[in-house]
Formats: sequence, C-alpha cells, structure tokens
Amino acid sequence: MVDIVMADYRNPMHARAVVDLLDAYACDPAGGGSPLSADVIAELPKALAARPQAFSVLAYDGEQPVGLINCIEGFSTFACKPLVNVHDVVVLASHRGQRVTQRMLARVEDEARSRGACKLTLEVLSGNQSALRAYEREGFANYQLDPAFGSAMFLQKKL
Repeated sequence: MVDIVMADYRNPMHARAVVDLLDAYACDPAGGGSPLSADVIAELPKALAARPQAFSVLAYDGEQPVGLINCIEGFSTFACKPLVNVHDVVVLASHRGQRVTQRMLARVEDEARSRGACKLTLEVLSGNQSALRAYEREGFANYQLDPAFGSAMFLQKKL
C-alpha cells in the first residue's frame, strides 16, 4: 500500500525524499538527463520551506519514497483567484503503472481547493505520452480561450 502525504520540508526524511526523487527525475531523459547540482541538493528543502506558496506531495511504499509532486501557487488574473502549478511529477520506475500519480494528484487537488484555487496547471513534454495520458485521465486538457487562437504554448527564457 502506497501512502500519500504532504511534505514537511523541515522534516529531514521528507527533505531527503524531495531531493532524492527530484534528482532521480533530473537524471532521467524525460527530466533532462543530468543530476541536480550540489547547490540545489543542499539548498532546495530550505528554499521551498521559505516559500509559503510552495508545497509538495510525497508517495511512500512503506519507508521508501516512490513519488513526488512539487507545486507552486500562482494567481489567475482572469479569475482573481489563486491557481496551483504542478511543477514536477516523479514516480520511480518500480511504481509506474500503479496509479501513484493519480493518488498524488488527488492530494494536490485537495490542497489547491483548500487554498481557494480556481485551477491546476502543468506542463508536459509532447513526447511523454504515458504522462500525457495520465494527466488527461485526471481531467487535464490543452488550454485555450478561443479555439481560433489555438492552444497555449509553454515558453521559457533562461536568466
């Protein structure tokens, strides 16, 4: 049985789980294929704890952390309400296909509702078909206002 919990960044076991799972994701080709830097590993839990708009959900199989979702609260100006961006989703290969993502997303949705959020957002690489199917099963869809203008695209500019 996999347990789903809200992470406490000040709890050393949770902090280690967040870093280890995020590093596993970063090392995977879907996460870029490179490990986290030593600075990120050392500072991430403290940096997240300093941001009340950040929260994470962890999945444990017994004592073993097997899943992570990192979220950042934003704001929808059109709705004048918070929104929650699902920023990172990680499930170890050993637990994929067991609906761990579904259960973690349900906990994220509960937290988002408790914060008064109007929606959840996330990004997914177009080639990650298994993740895309999982998100679609949970009600996520391409974002658009007027179909004539097409779907939203996620862009970045590194600083």
